[in-house]
Amino acid sequence: QGTILPAPNFNPIMDAQLLGGALQGISCEKDVLIDILTQRCNSQRLMIAEAYRDMYGRDLVTDLKENLSHHFKEVMVGLMYPPASYDAHELWHALKGVDIEEKCLIDILASRSNMEIFQMKEAYLMQYNTDLQQDIDSETSGHFRDTLMNLAQGTRMEGYADPSTAAQDAMILWEACQQKTGEHKNMLQMILCNRSHQQLWMVFQEFQNISGQDIVDAINECYDGYFQELLVAIVLCIRDKPSYFAYRLYNAIHDFGFHNKTVIRILIARSEIDLMNIRQRYKERYGKSLFHDIKHFASGHYESALLAICAGDTEDY
Repeated sequence: QGTILPAPNFNPIMDAQLLGGALQGISCEKDVLIDILTQRCNSQRLMIAEAYRDMYGRDLVTDLKENLSHHFKEVMVGLMYPPASYDAHELWHALKGVDIEEKCLIDILASRSNMEIFQMKEAYLMQYNTDLQQDIDSETSGHFRDTLMNLAQGTRMEGYADPSTAAQDAMILWEACQQKTGEHKNMLQMILCNRSHQQLWMVFQEFQNISGQDIVDAINECYDGYFQELLVAIVLCIRDKPSYFAYRLYNAIHDFGFHNKTVIRILIARSEIDLMNIRQRYKERYGKSLFHDIKHFASGHYESALLAICAGDTEDY
């Protein structure tokens, strides 16, 4: 359900040649970069980079960085990372930047599968020569840190569901929302981070039966800060990941005066996974299409690149 699919009749040598011409002319031909890099899947882009290196003896990513600027550069360079490396890159900058970007940590760690987390940790270690969990431990704090650390282990059970323990887990969650002690917070995050998706679906249903309240509403009432945001993100991603990302995109576009980093990160990271579903949820929930809102807030080649990844069309506007 991605918007970027493998290009048919793919020729990495021809693409590398066109990119070389576009980057090494007197003025950089940005339209050519957009036409090629947003219309090839990630594995094809990596093959183009290899052909480019063979042809010019230069690194394509370095040339993109040298010739481009601002958000357009972030999009074009971001497209060149393999998915796990891109996640690692975003997490590193979120943890080691001037200010910690908690929302980036939440978006990535609340939504990735065990396998994606494992690959991301390997990429993080290889790229930055440091351990992701150690960096989370040293740069964040409190129950927010504990929950991130738990998610970063990538040890969620898969495919297993036990109806007999669902009511028990729901009762623990309900008590955690009433008591709010450190121990209760630990139990709450342990259940949300380690039970399988199938199990948690039943737990959330049982929670509703016990408390007469939706689990998200209960968490929002009882907790605050980034710990609360992280718990809610986990629940929303388990229920419907495309809806979660539609909600995050809407906030990034409307609540923060177009938070470029968030928009770029989500579009690139989901472009080959579920961006079509995200677009659909966005339109259903907010009335306007994602295509329309990007067009309204972005401009120039940056806008063109985002719209090409979003892959909407004129009736979406």
